[in-house]
Amino acid sequence: MRTKSSKKNIINVITLGCSKNIYDSEVIMGQLKANGKKVVHEKEGNIVVVNTCGFIQNAKEESINTILKNIKLKQNGKIDKVFVTGCLSERYKQDLIKEIPEVDQFFGTTELPSLLEALGADYRHELLGERIRSTPKNYAYLKISEGCNRPCSFCAIPLMRGKHKSRTIEDIVLESKLLAKNGVKELILVAQDITFYGLDLYKKRNLKKLLEELVKINGIEWIRLHYGFPTGFPLDVLELMRREPKICNYLDIPLQHISDPILKSMKRGITKKKTIELINNFRKIVPEICLRTTFIVGYPGETVEDFEALKRWIVKMRFDRVGCFKYSHEENTMAYQLSDNVSDEEKERRLSEIMNIQSLISRELNQDKIGKTFKCIIDRKEGEYFIGRTEMDSPDVDNEVLVDASKFYLKQGEFVNLEIVDSSDYDLYAIPNNIIN
Repeated sequence: MRTKSSKKNIINVITLGCSKNIYDSEVIMGQLKANGKKVVHEKEGNIVVVNTCGFIQNAKEESINTILKNIKLKQNGKIDKVFVTGCLSERYKQDLIKEIPEVDQFFGTTELPSLLEALGADYRHELLGERIRSTPKNYAYLKISEGCNRPCSFCAIPLMRGKHKSRTIEDIVLESKLLAKNGVKELILVAQDITFYGLDLYKKRNLKKLLEELVKINGIEWIRLHYGFPTGFPLDVLELMRREPKICNYLDIPLQHISDPILKSMKRGITKKKTIELINNFRKIVPEICLRTTFIVGYPGETVEDFEALKRWIVKMRFDRVGCFKYSHEENTMAYQLSDNVSDEEKERRLSEIMNIQSLISRELNQDKIGKTFKCIIDRKEGEYFIGRTEMDSPDVDNEVLVDASKFYLKQGEFVNLEIVDSSDYDLYAIPNNIIN
């Protein structure tokens, strides 16, 4: 017998994918709350909204599995309705409607008003910056633009998010002031490509101007930059980073490869020589900069020689943080016309090699931090430890600083001077010196 859900009229938003999706889910929840709806994030509710990712195969599979899991709950009477939004729904809506008809409705990435209407809510234009945050109270993701104009051959993002569209400086500053008023101390700027910011609105790259306005906001102490494209990177941003203490000496800049034939096929618009010059410029302008990057292995035509060149270069450059992805053969991308000629087993082997190399580099870099003191933000308490981060660490993807909770008491959201006393490949262990504020 079908058992009706006991969680009546509670909307549960489930977020999959990247930090930009987290931001979108928070906007959805803010809109629903402003309409008087009861809304939760990844908790129990009788109405479910799955905000999907459709970037690569693993992400698509996770999204499909999450949808099917909630459809089963619906069939068993645990929940009443399932709605799907986000990148996967934007890219494959018609296929999904045919394959999973049990979903009540699918919405694309630009159909927030229609999603809200289906949930019995109206889109509130006046709610600029007002959202229900799912992150710890001390930091927030801040989306400064949507979409991407880059022609990368492997990437399906433009298919799901459209062309680049910047938000105005005024809107971003207003939202940031509201976040600061609510206790946010760290802004994490996210976009498909932050370096393109402003080209559509101001006819020039205007990231520096945006940052100059954001550093004026009282209460904001750290501003972190994510997802910069290497080609045409605005070096004036680095000059500002060097002299402005609020801008973290940190940059997430996906490089994807170093072999010239692969870079050319990927349509990255850059060569090995120019990439090396760029990284050297970063380190010259901001000597303390922490560089995070990502690479793709197993791209069509990647030879053993290409891969060995990538390995040697990673060893030489000693990036602070490295992520690695197996190439995913995505339909309707330019690379889809190429033969996906590296086996999945070989892709997995190459990925493991890259990450083993980076783990050794990370271990050595972490060992160098022992005995030094860093300003850290405390994000949360987890198990036996308070968990914090240095200026060189972004949430969820980078190192964490662990402090023994049985010996020391720290407050979430506080800045603390922490002395590093031990380290592992990807974590630091510390004791507090003093509370900063």
